[in-house]
Amino acid sequence: MTNLEDLVLVNALMRQALVAIEEVMGKNGLNAVLHTSRLDQYIDHLPPDDLEPALNASDYARLNEAIENFYGRGGRGILHRIGKASFEYGVREQSALFGLAGVALKVLPTRARIRFILNRMAGAVKKANPQLRIDVEETADGFAYVAHICSLCYGRHSDKPVCHLYVGSIAEGVRWVTGQVYHVEETHCMAKGDPYCRFEVTEVKT
Repeated sequence: MTNLEDLVLVNALMRQALVAIEEVMGKNGLNAVLHTSRLDQYIDHLPPDDLEPALNASDYARLNEAIENFYGRGGRGILHRIGKASFEYGVREQSALFGLAGVALKVLPTRARIRFILNRMAGAVKKANPQLRIDVEETADGFAYVAHICSLCYGRHSDKPVCHLYVGSIAEGVRWVTGQVYHVEETHCMAKGDPYCRFEVTEVKT
């Protein structure tokens, strides 16, 4: 079992998150939540785009909690938007990390495309930190993206799932690869005491 106290995020993932937060919240909003979460070292100083260790999981979870608290009831939607922007930045600026270059996605059936992007997203996270374990599972209704260690909710306690940024990223990844909107729901969350964070990806029912 990985010792969560030793878990770190690398600079590239932290940079991706901060760029996405600024895109959605603006520079003043980013600086406010950095100050609230005691990450003042990143105010006006984005980390480099490399795989060197940046900060502990508990710091990153505190940043996500600060965003949620900053907006109150609207925090969930804001974090969804940040997750979307984070995926877009990753595809645009960190394609090597995602391993998307030269892949002929148009020839693949829809289900294979979804499996592909979820595996690539899991692979990017694990490439950035081999300590992380993420599984992609096929279900009767779609897919499940299962994080057995989650930096978004590390050390947090809630009666509801809190990994809203992940929901936004996964939803945007699936939309990007299929051209369609899918429903993404976090059904299990370690902040609730569950053994993992599980995200179900299913077709939108009309």
